[in-house]
Amino acid sequence: MEIPSSNLQEIECEINREYSVQCRKDNNEVYLPFSFIQKYFEVYGEFENIEGYEKFEFSHSYSEVHHPPDVIRPDGAFMSFEHYNVEIRKRVKCITAVEGVPISTQWEPAGHYYPIQIAQFALSHYSKYLKEGEPDQIPLLNSERDVGMWLKGGNVNIKSVWSKTRRSQVVEFQSSDSLSNAGFYTMMKETSNFAVTFDFKIVSNGSISLTLKNDAVTFHLHYVFSDTLITCDGKNIYYGLGENRRGDWIHFARDADMDLLKGLSLKCSKYRKLGRLTLLGITIRGHGWLDNVTVSSAAHMDHFFNAANWFVTHQDSRGGWPIMVTRKLISGVMELQPGWYSAMAQGHGISTLVRAYLKSKNTVYLRTAINALKIFEISSAQGGVKARFANSYNWYEEYPTTPSSFVLNGFIFSLFGLYDLKEIATGEPLEKVTQLYEEGIKSLKAMLLMYDSGFGTFYDLRHVSAGLAPNRARWDYHTVHISQLLQLSKMEDEPLFTRTVKRWQDYMKGVRSPHN
Repeated sequence: MEIPSSNLQEIECEINREYSVQCRKDNNEVYLPFSFIQKYFEVYGEFENIEGYEKFEFSHSYSEVHHPPDVIRPDGAFMSFEHYNVEIRKRVKCITAVEGVPISTQWEPAGHYYPIQIAQFALSHYSKYLKEGEPDQIPLLNSERDVGMWLKGGNVNIKSVWSKTRRSQVVEFQSSDSLSNAGFYTMMKETSNFAVTFDFKIVSNGSISLTLKNDAVTFHLHYVFSDTLITCDGKNIYYGLGENRRGDWIHFARDADMDLLKGLSLKCSKYRKLGRLTLLGITIRGHGWLDNVTVSSAAHMDHFFNAANWFVTHQDSRGGWPIMVTRKLISGVMELQPGWYSAMAQGHGISTLVRAYLKSKNTVYLRTAINALKIFEISSAQGGVKARFANSYNWYEEYPTTPSSFVLNGFIFSLFGLYDLKEIATGEPLEKVTQLYEEGIKSLKAMLLMYDSGFGTFYDLRHVSAGLAPNRARWDYHTVHISQLLQLSKMEDEPLFTRTVKRWQDYMKGVRSPHN
């Protein structure tokens, strides 16, 4: 095979007669710089070197499709949420030590409870638990004989006592409340298990401290009776347990590595790198009682039930979880004032509560899930989440603006929640949730193809409902649409979903719909 000679020359390439870029000419071939191609065509590429062989990887999309479980069950994994790691997101300020759920900085830097994020936190840990199974555990204090593994500083008294509340033996401890006091403590060198769980009650102004070391620095995580979410002072990071929780039995479930990571992201510390961690010890101070101290590889179900309990505690009289921040999809056109509801939050909340009920058999979770249906029947104009398209189709709004936005992924997630509840409800609640679900499926079948751009998908229908420029879905949202349709194809015998998802998958490879 004859290799043509190369004669590279600098050449100016004029782009649409508007501007130019420097290119290369090789005989009759013209090469444009990839930095231009990447931005102009919204494509992606990077060099890879494998065993000395260098190549350039080119792709039309940057996101990956995660396939849903083979069998869709209300007690099963939620979509592919085992791949989610909600707490590591930059817009999560921390996992609050009061209720054990994420605090979001999305749209509000000070932080707020965002039900969608809390539910995704729950569903990701639940799905990880099903995928991984029971975690590795190291018991540190489960009976009186384990007390010998612990140490105590000066003026610390310890004894085993019977707890009427817990109906078991627990350890009573008494020491100074001061953080400078050695307290009641245990030492370790744990490099892989960072989930710390136990039950405790403190009646003084005591505290819990976890000590960790990275490659160079020793840090202390202090959990104190304060309403401050999180703060730091150099190597000391403080989480508030709540000012009014003294004297209550508290279930402590913390991922120490994640708590340290969130502390290091604060501007009050000069330290930023997590590095390779070692958990060195646990310290208890004050006057209180302690039971079931364990260090584990994960605390998935603890986190799941913390979130499920949040949905029970924070549901309002309308059956919803109001979002207390301003949301501006488009300033002056599509805005929501604090106190708005989201169909996606309602659906995610229901999916969480259904799984909590099936796992625990506690009917409070089921009652809360059923109560969440009320918001679906209230129109957006009246503060609910139900919109109407063309005066013909009901749509459950992730963002119930006026005019309506018709966000696709949030609507489908709301249907997943309705489906989960439909699978376990009986009597009148079954009739209600079935009606809501079937109306939603009818709307989706009628409206789905309006989200097809011919080379991707639209995030919403603002170009139809408000006469604005189309809002294309970026690739990670496009792959969510695909994953959702893959799941819907298993829930519903509907060829439209199967055909559409195949075309949308092809778009990720650069395929475009035919033109005339």
